[in-house]
Amino acid sequence: MPDYVVTLESAWIIKDVKSLDDAVSIAISEAGKRLNPAAKFVEIEAGMIACPFCEGELNSALVVANTALVGLMLQIKVFRAESKEHAVRIAKSVVGKALREVPLKVQEVVEQ
Repeated sequence: MPDYVVTLESAWIIKDVKSLDDAVSIAISEAGKRLNPAAKFVEIEAGMIACPFCEGELNSALVVANTALVGLMLQIKVFRAESKEHAVRIAKSVVGKALREVPLKVQEVVEQ
């Protein structure tokens, strides 16, 4: 059975934030605290989106009225899954238990 790397996208809301950089840092820190120790092997990064005009990469974060919505990318390696779908179910189960009520969307599944 092969191993898979599953990348999940999540949306994180931060209140009373002053800047975009603070929002991203706080979101990564809070996600890390909730994933530790049960799922400390999950890698957390700020999400990136493509600019429709210049095709460059931008942070997937937005601050309005001192409230931020931050997109995070969560990457987890799933060992010995039966299929890609099985790897996704395992990843969502592990991450979902730690990050209750945080929406998750599958971005990519790569067989190792």
